[in-house]
Amino acid sequence: MDLVPVLEEPLKKVLGPPTAKVMAEHLGLHTVGDLLHHYPRRYAERGELTRLAELPLDEHVTVVAQVATARVLKFNGGSGQRLEVTITDGSGQLQLVFFGRGIHKPHKDLLPGTRAMFAGKVGVFNRKMQLAHPAYQLLSAETSEDAAEAVGSWAGALLPLYPATAKLESWKIAKAVDLVLPSAREAVDPLPESLREGRGLVPLTEALLKIHRPHTKADIEDARGRLKWDEAFVLQVALARRRFADTQLTAVARVPKPDGLLTAFDAKLPFTLTEGQQKVSKEIFDDLATEHPMHRLLQGEVGSGKTMVALRAMLAVVDAGGQAAMLAPTEVLAQQHHRSITEMMGELAEGGMLGGSEHSTKVVLLTGSMNTAARRQALLDLVTGEAGVVIGTHALIEDKVQFHDLGLVVVDEQHRFGVEQRDALRSKGKQPPHLLVMTATPIPRTVAMTVFGDLETSVLDQLPAGRSPIASHVVPAADKPHFLSRAWERVREEVSKGHQAYVVCPRIGDDEDEKPRKGAASSKAPSKAAPKKSAEDEAEKRPPLAVLAVAEELAHGPLQGLKVEVLHGRMQPDDKDAVMRRFTAGETDVLVATTVIEVGVNVPNATAMVIMDADRFGVSQLHQLRGRVGRGSAPGLCLLVTEMPEASPARARLGAVASTLDGFELSRIDLEQRREGDVLGQAQSGVRSSLRMLAVIEDEEIIAEAREEATKVVTADPDLERLPGLRIALDALLDEEREQYLDKG
Repeated sequence: MDLVPVLEEPLKKVLGPPTAKVMAEHLGLHTVGDLLHHYPRRYAERGELTRLAELPLDEHVTVVAQVATARVLKFNGGSGQRLEVTITDGSGQLQLVFFGRGIHKPHKDLLPGTRAMFAGKVGVFNRKMQLAHPAYQLLSAETSEDAAEAVGSWAGALLPLYPATAKLESWKIAKAVDLVLPSAREAVDPLPESLREGRGLVPLTEALLKIHRPHTKADIEDARGRLKWDEAFVLQVALARRRFADTQLTAVARVPKPDGLLTAFDAKLPFTLTEGQQKVSKEIFDDLATEHPMHRLLQGEVGSGKTMVALRAMLAVVDAGGQAAMLAPTEVLAQQHHRSITEMMGELAEGGMLGGSEHSTKVVLLTGSMNTAARRQALLDLVTGEAGVVIGTHALIEDKVQFHDLGLVVVDEQHRFGVEQRDALRSKGKQPPHLLVMTATPIPRTVAMTVFGDLETSVLDQLPAGRSPIASHVVPAADKPHFLSRAWERVREEVSKGHQAYVVCPRIGDDEDEKPRKGAASSKAPSKAAPKKSAEDEAEKRPPLAVLAVAEELAHGPLQGLKVEVLHGRMQPDDKDAVMRRFTAGETDVLVATTVIEVGVNVPNATAMVIMDADRFGVSQLHQLRGRVGRGSAPGLCLLVTEMPEASPARARLGAVASTLDGFELSRIDLEQRREGDVLGQAQSGVRSSLRMLAVIEDEEIIAEAREEATKVVTADPDLERLPGLRIALDALLDEEREQYLDKG
């Protein structure tokens, strides 16, 4: 008998169309199996009261509490009535309110002393938290019929509280789970028996029963331990199969010739490479010398010299007769890379030109906004092999672009590109080219193993000699407006020493329907907020600061007399390039920009950065932005301006950024604050976020062990012929489209 279809059965057959529709639209649950893997978020104990004191505003919550008081009040001169119920849990109180005809049933049910589960959206009325017309489920039954149902539904000592929606409360989901729970016995176990027994894990069917209907806390632990292993192991098997498939591909080994282009380039370097750069370069050259395609992730601190390592790899491939392409996420970054690479190479980048060295090659730029003649010439240089190195944006991926012999693809800022884009460029090689993926956002080891598990990883964690420390400070503009005045004074001081500064804003500000907010650069204290709104609400609800408004205000206010220019993504490419050239040449004192300067921009003379509305940026993004200063011999200064109050989580996040320059530490903080789904999004990994139980940071050990086990299993049985259960689990994780994603790598 084929057991799988039981779990594949559509929910509408089991639960009826209306409930199934809500589950599909609001929770993404379509089959019996989906519902079985919709695990409780937490559990309420019979004797325990959920903390009402910590309810989040505007969120849909489920609470277990006891009725303290219930009273009917008249309003509108006695024509209207409402029922006000106060519930308590020992930590605090919450008001429930029911209006009009809707008060009769709750008035009868919710007597003082009654315990129940309540669900609704937390709102505020008269400065008090309340739930209006909450759904509820009594936990202490009065009639024998109710008692029987209560005993049946809530016999266990622990009440599962499910991730719910306004249209479907937690206990309705629990009832739906009751209907499908017998099907858990049909679940096919993906873990090899030897692995399960060796690690003392309970069978899958038992884990599903225990996670949904635990009798003790030990049941929950057993179930979680097992389900975490499933998630880690199935994902790691997918990645291990991808690594294994890559080892079956053939590539052209690229060994640089002695005394060629690479040797000539190294000889003219005005500095020695750091130990880290030498070590990582050796790993890359060893990979390039094999007849299998290299798949390597190069991650490193902002300013650790990744571009230099990538350039030497590109030159090694050119030396060996191939071509190398670097894919950058923005035109500004592509132009910046092209400029810095041709400057570093000097006459070695003048292949085919008068004055070019005998070992030289041609370095071309290809972007979408180039004029027709320049574009035609670049395409010709690529197809004839005249150009050994090309730097470009997505324009490199277009069908018209052809290479003579593509040997290496370097992808800068991996998180900006989907797997398909990487693949489109790789498919332009006659044989699979080698691949080097770079990211300046340091990734904790476990995330690298979970998201980029198909890539070998190299880490650059030391800064080149001559790089200066960066001091970072939070500037609380709302609490201490004079601190903001001092920030602009510091910018003037840096400029007076002959240096330059960046001011970064979250928004451009040329939207016709938005009036730019003024007063950002001034040090006047904000007016007092209306009593009902907290300072945090006020700061969050106003529009983010805009480049155009802030630049104008600074130029006519605190930075009057300095040369202030703007840079943002909607400018014409030639204008952007001209602004960057003037700033690089030192003709502009202050550049007011969006995050277009986040990666790759290298102006050693820029020493100060002021980030406006810093709380609107993520931790990794702030770290990236900060890396634009302190790139020369003078120390860097980064000021994080915020209007968030001191006790807010946003201020704590900014404090963390200010307290450390260690990108790996910051990326852990970032990950702990975000949901894993953001990390394992399809754009990054080609695998949908299937992590319901596994926490990438907390469960480091499980991920590392699962990777080891997965590699063993795939090496012994690449097609998983002896493990049909695992094959089924993989198919569920990777539908056809995602399977192709993984195959492409």
